[in-house]
Amino acid sequence: MSGKSVMGGGYGEYSAYTALELGAMVQSRQVGVEELARAALDAAKASNGDINAFITFSDDVAMSQARAVQSRIDSGDIPSRLAGVPVAVKDNISARGVLTTCASLILDGYTPMYDATVVERLRGAGTVMIGKLNMDEFAMGSTTETSAYGPARNPWDTERCPGGSSGGAAAAVAAGVAPFALGSDTGGSIRQPAAFCGVTGHKPTYGAVSRWGLVAYGSSLDQIGPIARDARDCAAAMTALSGEDTRDGTSMPYVFDDSAVLRADADALKGLRFGIPREAFETGLDPSVKSLALDAVDLLSDLGASVEWFPFPMFRHAVPAYYIIASAEAASNLSRYDGIRYGRGAAEPGLTLDEAIVRARSEGFGREVKRRLMLGNFALSAGYYDAYYNKALQAKTLLRGEYDSAFQRFDIIITPTAPTTAMRLGESLDDPLAMYLGDVYTVPVNLAGLPAVSLPCGFAGDGMPAGMQFIGRAFDDVGVLRAAVAYQSVTGWHKEGYHAAV
Repeated sequence: MSGKSVMGGGYGEYSAYTALELGAMVQSRQVGVEELARAALDAAKASNGDINAFITFSDDVAMSQARAVQSRIDSGDIPSRLAGVPVAVKDNISARGVLTTCASLILDGYTPMYDATVVERLRGAGTVMIGKLNMDEFAMGSTTETSAYGPARNPWDTERCPGGSSGGAAAAVAAGVAPFALGSDTGGSIRQPAAFCGVTGHKPTYGAVSRWGLVAYGSSLDQIGPIARDARDCAAAMTALSGEDTRDGTSMPYVFDDSAVLRADADALKGLRFGIPREAFETGLDPSVKSLALDAVDLLSDLGASVEWFPFPMFRHAVPAYYIIASAEAASNLSRYDGIRYGRGAAEPGLTLDEAIVRARSEGFGREVKRRLMLGNFALSAGYYDAYYNKALQAKTLLRGEYDSAFQRFDIIITPTAPTTAMRLGESLDDPLAMYLGDVYTVPVNLAGLPAVSLPCGFAGDGMPAGMQFIGRAFDDVGVLRAAVAYQSVTGWHKEGYHAAV
């Protein structure tokens, strides 16, 4: 590493604790909710000049929520294990009365009149929202450099990116200023930044968490999920977040119960069947990241799990299929932002309707969003729909079939989370193809709608964190997180960086 590190700065002694530990401290009256919220806000603001993790701080909302939660606790009503714990939310998730920009100029100044379902549920669980987090514009990017509000930075090395598109969420958790955060994952946008920042990120099964109030990128792929210090905190967050939502037609009657996850230890790995796709370790993988992932596989075997390599031919076709489908859905979802129905309009008077729309979208959208919108509209256009979009859908079906076959033999599939560690700022902006190929391990999961968790598995040759990924059957989020907790019970990679706070 060559840049500045801001690990362990956090908010005094509180940075040393996980979200569950902070919740226990609040409920045992070791710390007050307002004190904790104010400490988190102060620390987040103090660190933002270095890592730019936040777009907006919600002081008034946070302190109002803190007073209400403290009153409930004082009366004996403890709504959840996370009651009183500060949380930060990615800026594409609506929060009533709080600026929600998707890191785009076209939504600059937009304040929703409603809460997303996940924000409602976190409030019901007694958490305290301290602000909205930086991200790639409309979640399109892998570095958080496409944000209209400047790039977020990796707390391990501020000359490097934190990943994306939920880079602000991962950076805030890694820096110790947010015990946990909400991100969204369309093709790896929770897991890849979690790997780059040395934290834990869970992408739930599609439909397990309501998307109502999430600004859509790819509607068949998007999923909200937690980024936290460890898998136990992710499980606690999932208990608060999951459940059917009648406002979201893709929401399923799935209720996550964290009790079995929180009890897990190394014995939970005994007898589990882990599968490793051969294609995931063949080309394009940094040697030191590969070595760390294989060390983790060896450890799982030593702890009593069975490990077997298997062929996964459709792995190679996931990235092109994903980018065609995601861009096509984005072209449809973002068509509403024309400066008239939604989004900031063109300021110049006397423009025709067409001119006003072109001006609003040209000025409001950044380069990467425009690139994906053009790709999506091309794939959907007459004469190309069958050649590109329809074939991508066929590849998606075949990919899901290969996963189904694999899960007849295995409980969990393991891959690296990303082929490299965090890139230096500016490295990938001029080479979008390289950026897209960086999603090679994460996008297959979204195409198949499966649950996955990224776990820290060590430090690569450049001194930066690396991550590995556990992938499970649809709606086996409990199984995936239980295995993750078991792995973290015998490793310490998820605890690195926080010792400086105590």
